[in-house]
Amino acid sequence: MEPTEKENHNPPDIVLYGGKGGVGKTTCAAAHAVGLSERDASTKVLVVSTDPAHSLGDVFERNLGDEPTALTDSLAAVEVGSQRGQEAYRMVVETLVDEFRSAGLRVGEDELERLFEAGLIPGGDEVAALEYIARYTDSEYETVIFDTAPTGHTLRLLDLPEVLGETFAVASEIQQRVRRVAKTARSMVFGPEAYWETRDDSEELTSLRDRIATVDSLLHDPSRTHFRVVLTPERMSIAETERLVSRLKTANVPVDSLVVNRLFENDQACSCERCCADAERHEKRLQEIQRRFNLPVRVVPELDTEAQGALSAIGPTLLAVGDSR
Repeated sequence: MEPTEKENHNPPDIVLYGGKGGVGKTTCAAAHAVGLSERDASTKVLVVSTDPAHSLGDVFERNLGDEPTALTDSLAAVEVGSQRGQEAYRMVVETLVDEFRSAGLRVGEDELERLFEAGLIPGGDEVAALEYIARYTDSEYETVIFDTAPTGHTLRLLDLPEVLGETFAVASEIQQRVRRVAKTARSMVFGPEAYWETRDDSEELTSLRDRIATVDSLLHDPSRTHFRVVLTPERMSIAETERLVSRLKTANVPVDSLVVNRLFENDQACSCERCCADAERHEKRLQEIQRRFNLPVRVVPELDTEAQGALSAIGPTLLAVGDSR
């Protein structure tokens, strides 16, 4: 990819790594980011962990927060906190409560807290992930790579825009009803003057709704989004991958490729029974994956991921198969 001039504000490519827990999504996302930044130091890359059980900081051996931490001049990393999703929910509740209060309804702080704790908007972690995707779709970064949570969280993430869309629609309807009641009551006291004052306290609510809608559209745009499913050459991982790929295709989320991680290759020509059996089993599993999925397959051999330079060694594999990102 040719370096993008920052002043052009070209939208970044979005790459999401997903799959079963424990298959190495974090390592692959980190290696992809490192590979991009090492290939072209002028390319600004951000890698984001949306997994509640963060390990991205462990991979880079850095303390990460919910704001980008520079790892090199061209590479930064973030670990999303669920607090951001909870803040989005609190904003929705507070917006509605403000409407109730403006209509003369008494809503105390204790009642406000009870509404917040009721958790009417589900998935704080997923809301936070959507917020971060929205946040970096128009940014200085040319590629944003997401290390997503395990399959169940990812599927909820894909369903959430529709769920939130319904929630925002209900919230807006309640807001409008309360305003109409309040204006009618004020008109009985002040007459036509009650309608002179116009206000729009729903700007933040509308903004959040629009951002979520933008992300939903982005996740289905093959020109911008590339979802990569990581799996290991094991039966359970293959079965879960099949379900995830099917779900992604049903949701019209563009699947870029499969990443078969930790493939054991007996390069040392070890003649021990275990090494020969593992190499043969993994080769058969790889062939099965290639038969079952009509997708490009990237193979990452089993490596010591704690060894210095491991991420740099994996990176080129993840940038192959005609990939310009």
